[in-house]
Amino acid sequence: MMYVNKNFLKCCSLFLLLVGIGNTLQAQTVLQTAYFKIAIDGKGYITSMQNITKRPFREFSPADKPSPLMTLYNAKKRVYSYPEKAVYSKSEKIITVAYSNGSSARIRIEPHAKYFKMKLLSLTNSQDIEAIQWGSYHTNITNLMGEIIGVSRDTSVSVNYAIGMLALNDNTIGGTADIQGDAAPFQYIIHSPDDKRFPLPAHLHEGQVFTLGGDGVNDVAFYGHKEPYYRILYGNAAEVDKNGRISITYQSRDRRSPREVYFSLIPNMAINTPNHLQVQPLPGVDYIGSSIAFWGSPDSTALMDVVQNIVKAEGLPYPTVNGKWIKDPAAYVPDVLTEGGQYDHMIDYTHKLGFKAISLYDQGFVRPDRGNLGYLDGRNFEKKPLKLASGNLSHKEFSDLAKKYNIVIGRTPITNSLAPGTKDASPIPSDSIWYQQKRLLAKNIDAVDTLVYINDPTHLQEIGSWEGHSKSLNIIKIGKELIHYLGVSDKAPYRLLNVKRGYWDTKATSHQALDTLYKLQVTINYGYDGLIPNMQLQDKIAEYYADLANINGLGYYDFDGQEFLFNNGHGYYSTKRFFRKMFEKAKVHGIADIRFTGATLSEGSWHYQSIWNVGGGKNLYDAETREWGSATSQGKDLRDVSYANYFPVGMGGNFPITEKSKVEEYEHIQAMAVGTGATYSLKLNQKNVESCPQKDQIFKVIRTWENARAANAFPRWVKQHLVDPTQSFRLEELDTNNWNLYRVNHKTSGRQLIAKLTRATGY
Repeated sequence: MMYVNKNFLKCCSLFLLLVGIGNTLQAQTVLQTAYFKIAIDGKGYITSMQNITKRPFREFSPADKPSPLMTLYNAKKRVYSYPEKAVYSKSEKIITVAYSNGSSARIRIEPHAKYFKMKLLSLTNSQDIEAIQWGSYHTNITNLMGEIIGVSRDTSVSVNYAIGMLALNDNTIGGTADIQGDAAPFQYIIHSPDDKRFPLPAHLHEGQVFTLGGDGVNDVAFYGHKEPYYRILYGNAAEVDKNGRISITYQSRDRRSPREVYFSLIPNMAINTPNHLQVQPLPGVDYIGSSIAFWGSPDSTALMDVVQNIVKAEGLPYPTVNGKWIKDPAAYVPDVLTEGGQYDHMIDYTHKLGFKAISLYDQGFVRPDRGNLGYLDGRNFEKKPLKLASGNLSHKEFSDLAKKYNIVIGRTPITNSLAPGTKDASPIPSDSIWYQQKRLLAKNIDAVDTLVYINDPTHLQEIGSWEGHSKSLNIIKIGKELIHYLGVSDKAPYRLLNVKRGYWDTKATSHQALDTLYKLQVTINYGYDGLIPNMQLQDKIAEYYADLANINGLGYYDFDGQEFLFNNGHGYYSTKRFFRKMFEKAKVHGIADIRFTGATLSEGSWHYQSIWNVGGGKNLYDAETREWGSATSQGKDLRDVSYANYFPVGMGGNFPITEKSKVEEYEHIQAMAVGTGATYSLKLNQKNVESCPQKDQIFKVIRTWENARAANAFPRWVKQHLVDPTQSFRLEELDTNNWNLYRVNHKTSGRQLIAKLTRATGY
């Protein structure tokens, strides 16, 4: 029998423990920027995220939720593969990660001064991997979640820190890899931004999902919860767990192969149930090369210091207005929204207000019609739709007048909706219209047959698109003919029911058995009626809008139906590609960056989109009751989304100047706009404005506030006062660089100086 000294065993155990610790320490990869330090363990998980701007370093990585650096997604099985082993080469700045499915990824991680740049270089055993996902990166922050751009924010004075991501290429988009159609569901989630101020009722819990309000068609009625813990979602690049902790995620998809999605942007409402949609394969669009910037910094300076640095350093879209980045809060500026159809004084009004754009909203919708080659008013500008007492003008003539005051004019397009009667829709439909399903004719038909037999009825019973399922848009295309139908027979031989031939004035013709039948992907009715283009045609439409702007002197668009960019199944990638094409063509023309708002805001449009003045009136901000949405919760909901995602808040089309308008109203409106970082579209009807005794004083008040805002003269502590709706303010301009801000008591006519404001350096 062998005897072993107990002290020897203790020494051996201690030695092995130290060796184990040493191996663990060696496996940890520690990287840092000027503001942020992370540690990645030997399995490929981020186990530490620290604020290194002040001591003691605060830890933001939850001990119970390490974050996978990158995960792999098998869409057919709907399963993720997670990292199991990771080795980092400091000299190459490359980490090699092995996965549970046998794949191996090489990822470059480059620490920069203010962010980490990560890029997927290669992936083995990838044949079943449809998408890769950066993260999710879990934090213990429970305050604000920026679900559009992927940011977790603690805005408190004591913490003041944010952790976020940005995509560095178009095919890397905000959100998780398992989302159908690459556009996250539009819904409510329960999340309290401050559980002490806004504790959850006993029947609710963090992360609980609710559908929107209303009938699913009236978009104003979607917004049905004024409680601060009902948080509407416009993406899922940030999510919350059962403890309210925020995680952030980006993903990239292999778009080269055909696939089918079951998509609806509002899948929890019966009227917007998902449709089965074939997704167009896009050669050369893959996840290899997917790249993100991962950052952490003080929240109060994150936008202008870190996010702007990433955007400029990585060559991301950087639109400007008045020489400033459109995300710079000092560049936020309202615009004029015309009503009444009379334009004699609109340019003068806008100039006096200090605004830079006139939205010709009363001119109705612009539909993309490549048949007019971008000439809204004819090749010789012979049409004169803009009415002035001195003589009606074309868009080009009116825009030339506005340019003298550095003002642009704009219109409201229906984004990518191919309307009946336009070049690509009818009477000769393009072969580049996208479809939900593709089938074959089972029997010959002549020009008058209404018995249309098909080889396979699968999914053809689905009505229209996912949005409203408009029966009038239940359309198939065979050759150059559009055919309307409703329903499919339930027994073989299968045929379409309630058939109308030669729909939308297309020509009914004979078709042969085995000819291809396309069930088209469409928009909605209510004046938005249209067909969805494939990606190549959508590229052309994006370029068309740049041509339209160049020819007619437009510099502003209000993209209604902006969500139709999701209808081809490529979601936020489709949106990025659309606006990139438009901006690139505008640059070729040598025109300024196009300023635009739209019906929605997404990770796809965030870089390009200037503002988000959707909706209006008492649904957005009620200046009388001084609340964000007195009629619905739309104002509160959209404010929370915008603010959390470092985007200008929108007050919508609002605050018309009428015979009853008073200066005090606009002092308050401007104070709230500056305090929250908001813009709005000021409704101006020339007849009503001229009836207002105080119009000139109102113009002056608004101009004073806008001058000070453009000078970046409002420090953070002042803005915190301005957002208090119980207070009233007056701003007086001393000269072009200095202002006095007073708190006003309207009952006593008293006022108190609370701040002397000065133009900031560089502004």
